[in-house]
Amino acid sequence: MKVAITGSSGLIGSSLVGALRGAGHTAIPLVRHDHPGAGEVAWDPAAGTIDAAALEGVDAVVNLAGAGIGDARWTDERKREILDSRVQGTTLLAEALAGLDRKPRVLLSASGIDYYGDTGDAVITEESPPGSGFLTDVCLQWEGAAAPAQEAGIRTVLLRTGIVQTPDGGALAKTLTPFKLGIGGRFGSGDQWWSWISIDDHVRAMLHLIESDVSGPANLTAPNPVTNLQYTKALGRELGRPTLLPIPMAGPRLLLGRELADTLLLASHRVVPSALEASGFEFRHPTIEQCLAAVLGDEAA
Repeated sequence: MKVAITGSSGLIGSSLVGALRGAGHTAIPLVRHDHPGAGEVAWDPAAGTIDAAALEGVDAVVNLAGAGIGDARWTDERKREILDSRVQGTTLLAEALAGLDRKPRVLLSASGIDYYGDTGDAVITEESPPGSGFLTDVCLQWEGAAAPAQEAGIRTVLLRTGIVQTPDGGALAKTLTPFKLGIGGRFGSGDQWWSWISIDDHVRAMLHLIESDVSGPANLTAPNPVTNLQYTKALGRELGRPTLLPIPMAGPRLLLGRELADTLLLASHRVVPSALEASGFEFRHPTIEQCLAAVLGDEAA
């Protein structure tokens, strides 16, 4: 199987590339430089250019490209970069795929559970409506940009991803140091729901969706979301550290800005993977305890 991947050097993309190649498939990275290497395809979303001919005959495409949500403070310029890096790239890719003579069977296009907004204690499935706020708007436009591929008859799956758990990057990597020092704790009340997924299950889910008949939105979250307080206690137990004191929000707000800090840490998402489970996918790490034990390994020693 030949699979083309945007965002192949990112946290999720690099894991997907490794899994594909380990299983004997061909992973074809889309890269942003003028002289792609063997097995790579050139594209430049900002310039609106892509080597579409090099995508003829691929079996699947996975679109993961986009500027990091929590990598920098949300200035107006940064917000525009977050939006444009997703919408421009997805539009360019989807239109290129729609114009191919030998189209891929499936496009997996990234999105996020922020599509649903802050939903409190409500249990959220793929049938739930969109919420409101900056990231909801990003997700709506991001998903809409994949429409040309879907309209051209390519089965299109919208990956509404939760908090990916891996010590190699993302939220868990940023959390580990204070927790290892014994100063980790809940954020705010700790009542907000966090919907998470292990990096292993995320990659396995993408491989499953490539082979399945699922189309439309698919929540890439584990079946057992937890509150921030429950997550905090589970991480403390895994690391053998106390988690008695709440983390004052003043620190994250100072570092990240209030809007970004509150969106990342205080918003509540109780999301379940209805489409994945209905398609027969079985999670390797369905509980947060199983997940943390698996992904942390020697980190907990």
